[in-house]
Amino acid sequence: MLSVEVLHASKRFHNEWIFKNLYLQLLEGDSLAITGANGSGKSTLLKCISGSLPLTQGNINYRKNTETIAPEDWFRHISFASPYLELPEEFTLEECVSFHFKFKKPALELGDLGEILGLAAHKTKRLSQFSSGMKQRIKLGLALLSDVPLVLLDEPTSNLDAQGIAWYQHMVQTYSSQRILIVCSNEAREVEFCKQKITLENFKK
Repeated sequence: MLSVEVLHASKRFHNEWIFKNLYLQLLEGDSLAITGANGSGKSTLLKCISGSLPLTQGNINYRKNTETIAPEDWFRHISFASPYLELPEEFTLEECVSFHFKFKKPALELGDLGEILGLAAHKTKRLSQFSSGMKQRIKLGLALLSDVPLVLLDEPTSNLDAQGIAWYQHMVQTYSSQRILIVCSNEAREVEFCKQKITLENFKK
């Protein structure tokens, strides 16, 4: 079982504290919403938790059962989706899926993925021809369908229409149980299922 512990975490850019003295304890099955005004640092905190940005002060610990996981190995336990992540646009959908799952174990048979994404009719089309909403479905699908214990989602319904939002909510309900799920958003529709919630404005002083 994976656990993530955030101890007295603080991040500063130049002279501005993005957050200070933040504490979190998360176990598999937990879900956390990170909320706050635009520019408050939600994405920064998510990147710190993923290990892609260092903290200014404090510590983040990953443990599997009682064994501490080295920071350089955190990526093995994480999947991440956000609107600002890039996809290899020269790939077709089939090639993108195949490439991704060379690095992550799939949570189900890959042959079903196009149907689950709602993109089966486009599996041989290059991603450069996909709309922003179709690309967001791919990012979310690859994150949620990777067999990892920690899923990090930043503004997950960006670029999705009403049908896509309903699809996202179904995907989370179907594929996020027994994992740690962290979602950065101010949209109730994106985080209404989260069991815990923090607001970053409460960690500025």
